[in-house]
Amino acid sequence: MDTSAHAGEQALLEQGQASLQHLLGPEWEVTLQPEQSLGGDHRWDAMLQIKSRDGVYVQMLVEVKQKVTPKEAAGILNSTAQLVRRVNQYTRLMVIAPWISPMTQDALRSSEIDYLDLTGNVSLRVSRPAIVIHTQGADRAPAGHRSPTSKPLLTGLRAGRLVRLLADVAPPYRATELAHRAELSLPYVSRLLDTLEDQLLIQREGRLIVSVNWQGLLRARARQTDLLRTTDPTGMIAPNGVKAVLTQLANMPPDYRHEVFVTGSYAARSFAPVSVGGQLMLYVQEHPENVERVAGELGLMPVPEGADVLLLKARDRSVWQRPMESAGVWQVGLSQLAVDCLSGPGRMPAEGVKVLEFMVEHEHVWRKTDLSLSGEPTLS
Repeated sequence: MDTSAHAGEQALLEQGQASLQHLLGPEWEVTLQPEQSLGGDHRWDAMLQIKSRDGVYVQMLVEVKQKVTPKEAAGILNSTAQLVRRVNQYTRLMVIAPWISPMTQDALRSSEIDYLDLTGNVSLRVSRPAIVIHTQGADRAPAGHRSPTSKPLLTGLRAGRLVRLLADVAPPYRATELAHRAELSLPYVSRLLDTLEDQLLIQREGRLIVSVNWQGLLRARARQTDLLRTTDPTGMIAPNGVKAVLTQLANMPPDYRHEVFVTGSYAARSFAPVSVGGQLMLYVQEHPENVERVAGELGLMPVPEGADVLLLKARDRSVWQRPMESAGVWQVGLSQLAVDCLSGPGRMPAEGVKVLEFMVEHEHVWRKTDLSLSGEPTLS
């Protein structure tokens, strides 16, 4: 092992040991076993011993990782954990890392692997002595955690376009087909698909994508975006009320209806009624004059605060793809709505969860069976 890398992992191990000691408190003793030092020829990196004041202890075999993916958690780490349990049912495997993503945490828990990261994400379940710890830290990677050579993340306009296509159309299909339909470069699509495979969001057989975890995909996209930050909203007041705006939209000429799409709480309420009220969110094309034009046509007035209508700028054409109609008003497609709500403020994430539940129950209705259908509305 490179000397600097070894030093980095040793420092990470010691920080993890100190964090665990702090969590458990003075009634417990957390020690690094010297005979199991970092860099040995065994299948784990180190061994920690957790000992209670009355002398009962458990040994934790530790994997120190600068980065760990769901694929590793479900693969090699799961195999190691199973081996450890076969040798001694009371010995546990723990992963220590600078940061562990929510999806990786889920995969580790499914494999009955304990974990600790330096942002405060901790899961530890020991039956003897009895220890149960579960704390939540950062759900996004801290600044500097991602290296410049990392594979692309689920941020940005291009990623959003591919995410929606993967969610809206059931496989099988290939990267070349996705790149053509999404009008993205094949190298970019291939790199992003590699990332999604590492995150267990897709499964491939050779070059063929055979399965997409569309729920996890939409949740992951929402975690890495922010609706209000990415759409540059303009606050408006509707003098005659929000219901009057919706009625006006329903009565607009057919061509105009496709220039303004409803998203957020009012769109979610069509499929997953959770609450009443809230701001009416409308997508418009990303041109400054469109905000003024739409506001004028709908009788909206700009206000610095207290807005009951937000005009959002659609920065990518994927926002307009596969829309749906409700009560004569056009809304964004279900996958776009789910991401918008999950990444929105206030009670919107709860509404996003309800939208996902609706999508699960009605997947056979909204999800397309072939990429050739990707230009059709979500619901018709």
